Amino acid sequence: MKKLLYAGILSSFFALQANASDLYIKKIDVDGLQRVEKATVMSYLNLKQNTHISQDELDYSFKSLYNTGLFSDINFDTTKENTLKITVKENPIIGERAFDGNDKIDDKVLEKEVQLGPRSIFDKAKVQQDVQRILDVYRKTGRYSVMVEPKIIEREENRVDLIYEIDEGAAAKIDKINFLGNTHYSNSDLQDEIMSKESRWYRIFSSSENYDADKMEYDKELLRRFYTSRGYADFHVQSAVAELSEDHKSFVLTFTLDEGPRYKISNITINSNINGVDVKPLYKDLEIEEGDWFDASAIEKSITEMTETLGKKGFAFVDVDADYIRDAQNGKIDVNFVVNESERVFINRINITGNDRTQDEVIRREFRLDEGDALNVAKLRDSRRNIENLNYFSKVDIQTDYAGDNKADVNVNVEEKSTGYFNIGVGYSTTNGALLRTGVTENNFRGKGQEIGFNVGISERTKDYDISFTEPYFLGRRLSAGVDLFMQDQDYEDEASYDTRTIGGRTRFGWKYTDDLYHYARYTLSSNDIKNVKSYASEYVKAEAGKATTSAIGQTLVYDKRDNIINTKEGYYLSFGHDFAGVGGDTKYNRFDAKAYKFYTIADYYTFKFFATGGYIAGYGGKNVRMSDRYYLGGNTLRGFEFAGIGARDKVTRDALGGNWMMYSGVEMTFPIGLDELGIKGRTFWDIGALGKPDNFNSQKIDYSSKMRSSVGFGFDWMSPMGKIDIDFGFPIAKEDYDETEVFRLNFGTSL
Repeated sequence: MKKLLYAGILSSFFALQANASDLYIKKIDVDGLQRVEKATVMSYLNLKQNTHISQDELDYSFKSLYNTGLFSDINFDTTKENTLKITVKENPIIGERAFDGNDKIDDKVLEKEVQLGPRSIFDKAKVQQDVQRILDVYRKTGRYSVMVEPKIIEREENRVDLIYEIDEGAAAKIDKINFLGNTHYSNSDLQDEIMSKESRWYRIFSSSENYDADKMEYDKELLRRFYTSRGYADFHVQSAVAELSEDHKSFVLTFTLDEGPRYKISNITINSNINGVDVKPLYKDLEIEEGDWFDASAIEKSITEMTETLGKKGFAFVDVDADYIRDAQNGKIDVNFVVNESERVFINRINITGNDRTQDEVIRREFRLDEGDALNVAKLRDSRRNIENLNYFSKVDIQTDYAGDNKADVNVNVEEKSTGYFNIGVGYSTTNGALLRTGVTENNFRGKGQEIGFNVGISERTKDYDISFTEPYFLGRRLSAGVDLFMQDQDYEDEASYDTRTIGGRTRFGWKYTDDLYHYARYTLSSNDIKNVKSYASEYVKAEAGKATTSAIGQTLVYDKRDNIINTKEGYYLSFGHDFAGVGGDTKYNRFDAKAYKFYTIADYYTFKFFATGGYIAGYGGKNVRMSDRYYLGGNTLRGFEFAGIGARDKVTRDALGGNWMMYSGVEMTFPIGLDELGIKGRTFWDIGALGKPDNFNSQKIDYSSKMRSSVGFGFDWMSPMGKIDIDFGFPIAKEDYDETEVFRLNFGTSL
C-alpha cells in the first residue's frame, strides 16, 4: 500500500515541475468518495482553491489525509491545468466483528483488548495489531501454541465482516517449580502456599497446573505474606523466572528468595502527632504482642482496627503508619505505630456506574457516607461490605478520585449478576431421599431490592409450598417488611410413626439500629395436623394426634460482625430470639433460641468456625409442648447421628419424641485441597450436643439421657454446576445404646 501511495506523491511532484516553488490551484476535485463527504476531505487539507500552493503544503496535506485512516489509496494529480484532482479509495467499514473458537476465554475479555470493532474503519495494520493482542491474552494464561487467523468477509456497500478464527491449542503445563535461597522452609512447604502447581495426574479438574503470568506475580505476593507473617520482615523475592520448553508445552518456574533474618517483636509503642488523641485505648486494637514473631499481616490488621476506632471517635483524617527498628544481629525488632493527621478531604460526588437494572438509590442507601461528609476510610469499607452483602453484584469496586480543593469523588463501579431465577432442582439427601424443587425467585424485583418468590419442593418425605415478598426499605426507612404463606407436609414415619401438615402465614418486620445490629419482629398464624398415626405408634404420639392452631408473636435480635455473609472469613454472629404462642389459638408456649458463631482464618486459607446454639421451650396454662414444636437433633445437626437420632425414645416402638431443650456446638475447619478453582473445599469437624426431656416423661416407658453426644468427622463442599453438594463422614465418639447413628451424609441439588 505504501509503495502505491509514495508513487502517487512522486507522480504529483513530477507534474508540478522540480524547480517550481509553488503552483496556482484554481480548483480542487475529489473522486472515489462513497461514505466520506468532500467537506471532510477538505478539512484535512492545508489547501485552498484560487491560491498558490507550495510543495511543502502539498506534501503536508497528503500525509494529513493519509493519517486519517479513512483511505487505503490516495493519488494527487495536477496534470490538468490549475486543477488538483484527488483520487481516493475508501477503507471499508466493519459490519460485524466476532471471535470463533475461543472456548477458554470469553468474548468480553477479548473485546476489551482489540482496537477494531463494529462501525470502525477497517485497517489491515490494526488487524495485525489486534491479532498480537489476542495472542498476548492467551499467552498470559499459558497457551503458547494458540493460533489466530483473521478472516475478512466482503459485504455490499464497501463493508466487511471481521472474524478472528482462534485455535486455542493446549495450555502449557508447569513441569517443575524450583525455589532457591530457602533454608528455613522446604520446597514442599512453599509449593503449598502458592497458586501455581506442578502438573500431576490427580489435578485433571484443576487449572492450577497451567502456567499463568499473572498467577505467578500473585505467587510472589503469597510468598511475601507467608514469610512476613512468620517473622521474616526483610524477606523479598529476588526474581521469578518462567522458562518455556522447546516444544512450548511446559514451563519450569524458578523463584529466587532472600529470606533474611527472623525477628521477634521486642517493644511496641503507639504515638500520636494529633492533639486530642488518647493512644491508650488503641492498644486494645493490637493484633500483636511483645515476644511474638514479627507478623506483617497482624500489623496491617492492627492499623486497620486503630484507623476504624479513631474514625468512630470523630478523627476522620488520620493516617496510621508502622515504623520498625531492626536489630538483625539479635533477631529483635521494635514496632512503633504513629498516628498522623492526613489531608482533610471531603466527598464531592458519589458516582455509581455499571448498574443497568439496579436503581442508584438501592446502592446509595447502603452507603454510610453522603456527599459533603468527611472521607472516612472505615465507613467507606463498611459501605463496600454492605453493597457486597446485597448479593446483587459479582464485583464491587470503590475508588476515590481526588479532585483538588480538599475534595474527592467516590466512584462506585459494580458488575451485576443474575438475581432472578427460575429454578428446577433435583437432588438427594440421606434424610429426605430424592427431591424435586421448582420455583421463581427474584431478589432484586424491579431493581428496587425487593424480594419475591414462589417455590415448590417435593421429596420422598416432604412437600413444601411457599410464597414470600420482602420490601427491604419500607416507607423509605431502614425498615424491612414482608409476608409469607406456606404449607408443608412432613413424613415422620421412620422417626415416630406419623405425618404432619402445617399451613399458615407470617408477617414480619425488621429494622437496623446500626450496620451490624438488627431487630426482627413477626406474627405467625398456622395450623398443624398430626395425622396418619400408625396403629403401632407410641402412646405419646397417639395422644397428640389431630389439629392445633398456633398464634404466635416473636422477635429476634441479631448482632452480625461477619466480614462477608456469602463467603465468611472473619468475624462473628450472635442472635437471640423469643416466640410467644397464645395470642389466641390452641397451643401455648414460650420459646427461646440463641446462636453464636465465630469465624477465624489463618494463612488466608484455613477458616475455623466455632459455633454454639441452644433452645428452650415450655408450655403454660396447663398446655404441654406438642411434638411438632419440640427440638430434634441429628442429621445436619450433630453429624454422625440420624435425623432425630438422639434424645427421648419410646422403649417399645422406638419412636423419637423430641425434647424441650437442646444445645448443639462444635468447631469446623475448611481448607483447600488443590481444587479451589472447581469450588471444592475440604473440612473437618467436631460436634457436640444434647437434647432435653419431653413433657410427661416416664422413665419406665421412655429411654432418655441428658449426657452429651459427640462426633468427629470430615467432609467436602462442592459448588458444582449442579448446585451445592455436601458430603460428610461422621463418627460418634460419645453416644447411648438406643441412639440411631449415621456415618455418611449426602446432600446435593441443581438449578437450571
